[in-house]
Amino acid sequence: MRIVVITGMSGSGKSTAVRALEDEGFYCIDNLPVRLFRQFVELIEKSGDTFKGVVLVTDIRGRDLSTGIVESFRELRSVGHELEVLFFDASDEVLIRRFAETRRRHPADEHCTVPEGIRIERERLAALRQNATLVIDTSEFNVHQLKEQVIRIIKGEQGSSHFTVEVISFGFRYGVPLDANLVMDVRFLPNPHFVPELRPYSGLEPQVRDFVLEQQDTKVFLDQFLSLLQFLIPAYRREGKSYLTIAIGCTGGRHRSVAITQAAASRFEALGLKVRISHRDIEKG
Repeated sequence: MRIVVITGMSGSGKSTAVRALEDEGFYCIDNLPVRLFRQFVELIEKSGDTFKGVVLVTDIRGRDLSTGIVESFRELRSVGHELEVLFFDASDEVLIRRFAETRRRHPADEHCTVPEGIRIERERLAALRQNATLVIDTSEFNVHQLKEQVIRIIKGEQGSSHFTVEVISFGFRYGVPLDANLVMDVRFLPNPHFVPELRPYSGLEPQVRDFVLEQQDTKVFLDQFLSLLQFLIPAYRREGKSYLTIAIGCTGGRHRSVAITQAAASRFEALGLKVRISHRDIEKG
């Protein structure tokens, strides 16, 4: 059976994700105690009902969240179930704004402020985040974009044995993507922003791309980076991960990081990897 565990920070969009998966034919249950995961799955199996899979939602509301959660995942996988753990996150600033809009108190502690609750929640969920199959940063998503992202992730993995590499360009000026497994800083390369004839263009344009990729340091970096990935990907697979999210950053996220992201993605595809590309800050730089 395909089992998707939805977890993560309060206010990060878990409810939206669950509704999207319900619409896709998954059986969803919210706030199930960790100790009942396996028993619940066994009941669903015995019921004879047909579902695309089961979605189990667990978060800071569960009193036994920190007790045996990793062991529960291991047990479900050991009997042959396909288990994915999706951890939803967002920046503290975005979470605070969302709580202000809904006027909800933070579930970590009814007596604490929202920023304090977020800090407590991050501490309690740290181990769960570390064991996630995929971390999804929803800071830049609206409701419709988040639904589309969740459905894309679910449909993209179902029935596929390919390991997926997601490569994101970003600007350090706007913060590091929270869902990145690896962060590469390419600010050591010459900056097209300081070349007047290149400044108006992005790293997708041939004149900027050629300027960045023709640097000797760029060529050495891409060769070394590819070598690192060839070592890391088998290790990630052995740990049961299906995704590797790589964030490549420069100052503004418009020139160097975009050109390097495109070039790196092309090299990954040449290895037969399934690759997704996004340029988070290309319109901001």
